[in-house]
Order: sequence, then C-alpha cells, then structure tokens
Amino acid sequence: MYIRQECLLSFEEILNLQPQTKLELVLSQIDLSDFEIAFKRSRFGPKGYDPTPMLYALIAAQLEQIRTVKALVQRLKQDPVFRYCCCFEVCGQVPSEATFSRFLTKISESEDLQKLFHKLVIRAKELNIIDGETVAIDSTKMDAFESPKPHSKLTDNGLTPNWGAKRDTNGNQVKWFGWKLHILSDTKSELPLEISVTPANVYDGTVALPLIEKLFESFGDLFKPRYYAMDSGYDFNYIYDAIVNDYQAKPVIAYNPRGSKSAPEGLDNDLQPICSAGYKMVYWGTDGDYIKLRCPHVCGKVDCVHGSNWCSNSNYGYVRKVNYKKEPRFYSYPFRGTEKWQSIYNQRTAVERCNSRLKEYLNLGNIRAKGIKKALTHCLLNSIALVAGTIAANSGQSKLKVA
Repeated sequence: MYIRQECLLSFEEILNLQPQTKLELVLSQIDLSDFEIAFKRSRFGPKGYDPTPMLYALIAAQLEQIRTVKALVQRLKQDPVFRYCCCFEVCGQVPSEATFSRFLTKISESEDLQKLFHKLVIRAKELNIIDGETVAIDSTKMDAFESPKPHSKLTDNGLTPNWGAKRDTNGNQVKWFGWKLHILSDTKSELPLEISVTPANVYDGTVALPLIEKLFESFGDLFKPRYYAMDSGYDFNYIYDAIVNDYQAKPVIAYNPRGSKSAPEGLDNDLQPICSAGYKMVYWGTDGDYIKLRCPHVCGKVDCVHGSNWCSNSNYGYVRKVNYKKEPRFYSYPFRGTEKWQSIYNQRTAVERCNSRLKEYLNLGNIRAKGIKKALTHCLLNSIALVAGTIAANSGQSKLKVA
C-alpha cells in the first residue's frame, strides 16, 4: 500500500519563496486599485472575470513580446507561473480569446489606461528617476493591422491609418501604411511623459504643441521643462514663439532651410549672424532678453581690412542686440552654435532610445487591432510596461537591470 506524502507548502508559497522574476517585479509596481474600481468585475465570459489580472496579462504580453491574444491565452493555459504572476488562480480557468478582445475594446473607450500611465510617471518623478528639466519630442512609425489601401480609397478623417514617409537615422526615405506615435520624453530617464497617436500622414510639427499642452493638463506644475529639444521637422516659428512666450522655456531645434537658396538676411548658411563685411559676429552673452553680438575684428577673431571703424567709432566695436523672445527661431537662447546649445540638442537622442526600447524590448511594433483607439491602447500598454520596468530596476528591492 502506497501513501502519498503531503506537500508542506502550497504552489503559491513555493513561488513566493523563489526569487522574483522580471515579470513579477514589473507588475508589482503597477497599482490597479483605481482601475479595478472603475471597471469593477467584468461581465465578459460565463462567470465574469476580475479586470485586474486581465490587464496584468495584457501588460505582461508586452513584456514577453507575445504577439497575439490567441498566443496570450495559450500561454496562460500552459504556464502556471505566468498565470500566477498575472494574478489568475493557478488552477482556475482563464479568459477566452473573445473575452480578452471585448475587454480590449472596453478599455480603449475609456481614459483609465492614460490615468494609470500618468500615475506611474508621477511615481517615477517622486523617486527622482525622471528629471523633467530637458524634454525631447519625436515620432516613430507604426505599421497598421489593416491592409494597405491606395490613396484614392483613403478617408482622411484623422481616425484611420494612412500612408506616411520620413527619413531614418541614415537619411534613407522610409514609407509605410499605418500610424505615427508621437512621444514627449524626459532626456534624463529616457522615459515617455506624454504620447499621442496620429495617422502616418500627419506632419510631426503639428503635434508638438498639443503634446506640450497635454503635458501641462495632465501634470499641472509637476513638470516645468526648461528646454525642449527637437529635430528639424519641428522648425516652425509658431513652435518657437509658443515655447518661449507661453511656456517660458527655451526651444533647441535644428534649422530646416526647406529648400531656400539663401539664408535669411544678416545670417550665414549655418544660421550664424554676420556683420556687414560678411564675418561671423561673436556671441557675447545676454543682457536681459537681448542677445549681444560683437564685432569679430575687435574680438580678435578675424583681421578685417576695414578695421573696427567700418561699423562703429567706439573702441568697443560694433554691438548688435537682438531680442530672442521676438525672434527665437533665428536668434535662439542658448545661442545656436555654442557648446551649451549643442549639448542640449544632443540630449534629443533620448527620445530615439525611448522609441527603440519600446520596439526592441517590448511589443510596440506589433499592433494586432484595428482603429486609432486600439492603436493608442497598444502604445499605452507598452509605455506602462517601460515606466514600470524602469521603476522596478531602480527600486531598492532588486538589482534587476531593465534594458
């Protein structure tokens, strides 16, 4: 007669004794109490399912790069550890593929995911992971789940995918059918602070100010960036004017000549101010809202054949003063071409690394649902996973390194 020996610990207790996995660490940073109150118990399925484990499972799918809802359901059924990490009953049933699809539709119609994302950003700021002094704005392409359509059959209503084109980091022209994800990123942590999804044909420059406005609407005075770094796709007068005069910050944006054959009057092709003799004037600091530019001959930078008397009778030499708040595009502060300007502009690559992490280490480049609302939901799930993972990596409970 054989007697089965009883296990001293339950399956859950055994899992609790093991070292925390990456998935457990990341999901432990996500507080779904408000989400659970908003949705209560889902009525999807014959007995209904708690929305908390369903949302954990959707976030876990991004971390594990699970491509489809069908594959997610299969993983939940076959992997008890994965099921336990997502807070489902270890021996219980899991939602069906149809149940998850209806749940995705429901959360796409609400703003709860955006609120959850903002809560994580606030927590990262409180932990000094996010600085917020310098932010960068850029976009990245996302292919649509829908089949590509010719231009003649497209409806340009802002809600459906469209054809887009932009140059990659190597200068190659890339064309795709789908969406653009626009990100306002903190340059210190390289984490997204605000995101927006548009059809691929929407020009980057038109989304910058709505993103900045959304940042202040979402966080109030928590973030007051001093510098906004952007590439030449955002080189528009109205963006400079709004950042300088409405948000009391400094735009650091690359110049875009847009096919012009000559530089504006008083500037060379590098957008540097020149004197009447054609030499680059010397930046000499600021005086209040005014940028001071001095004669290069007097400053010893050039040997002008006309001498300093050509422009001024003063021994100090000719001085040009320009109000950078009135002409922020051509006379920016920090002054374009200085080490400080270049140092801040170089931080713009932080948003590119944010895009790269969302695509390479998470699941951003794999949209499996139609419509702009579900595309935004997909982006929010990945952004939540990225911010939560960074918090977990920087918390004192683990030495886990998250890419």
